[in-house]
Amino acid sequence: MSFTVIFNLILTVLTVFTGAVWAVDRFVLSPKRMAAAAAGSMVEAKPGAFVEFFGGLFPVIAAVFVVRSFLYEPFRIPSGSMIPTLHVGDFILVNKYSYGLRCPVGSCKLVEIGAPTRGDVVVFIYPNTDPADSNRGNDFIKRVIGVPGDKIQYSGKTLTVNGIVATQTPATTQDDAGYNDVRVHENFGGVEHDILMKPERRMDPYSCPFVQPDGDNFEYTVPAGHYFMMGDNRDGSNDSRCWGTVPEANLKGRAVLIWMSWDHAKLRPVLSRIGTVIR
Repeated sequence: MSFTVIFNLILTVLTVFTGAVWAVDRFVLSPKRMAAAAAGSMVEAKPGAFVEFFGGLFPVIAAVFVVRSFLYEPFRIPSGSMIPTLHVGDFILVNKYSYGLRCPVGSCKLVEIGAPTRGDVVVFIYPNTDPADSNRGNDFIKRVIGVPGDKIQYSGKTLTVNGIVATQTPATTQDDAGYNDVRVHENFGGVEHDILMKPERRMDPYSCPFVQPDGDNFEYTVPAGHYFMMGDNRDGSNDSRCWGTVPEANLKGRAVLIWMSWDHAKLRPVLSRIGTVIR
């Protein structure tokens, strides 16, 4: 069970518990105290320490619960699979209602609102449920390349979806491009962003064995209710080429904003990235 799941479970339990204490005091105990005080009883009109503490926590915990469960959830970028769009150390906000309101714990959906579109940057629960897989249950972030029914082709480092080629032009900067990397500007069906590629690198069946034995040259039709994900660091991403598509039930929300970025090497915030809208 991942840290996020445990935290959400604890937050849900605390919300229910403090809410119950607040409700009992508000509608049962408080009227009795007021009536006793009005009758001249020596019973103290204020609640006891236990009720005062936990009942007082309820509004704060309830606000955090609503915002985190149904509006926005913070997420930290743990790997370089989305470079150059997202860096290791970026802290982002995830819009939780873009793809429907879901249960705070579990994957049930309460209200249908929308669905991912090609090019969205999405946080989701890693789909492989093999107990031996160390990533099982973790949150991942990738870009949606294919929605249900899309025919995806990937050849020569170029994406084609439903016969439409994602055009590539030289990027205006080579920032974030490491050894043998090339930064390229990609227009993916009107969604424009930069990607990183290693022109000479070829994926091997050991690094990508599950869905696409040849991760550099394949055709794939996305099944109903699933989404095909890839990282913007095209040759440095563990994604749907390796572990398959993501079920709709695993979606958590759309990444919308970098609210903080921390340079772990220099131990300081990266001010230029704070407030960046994710595209």
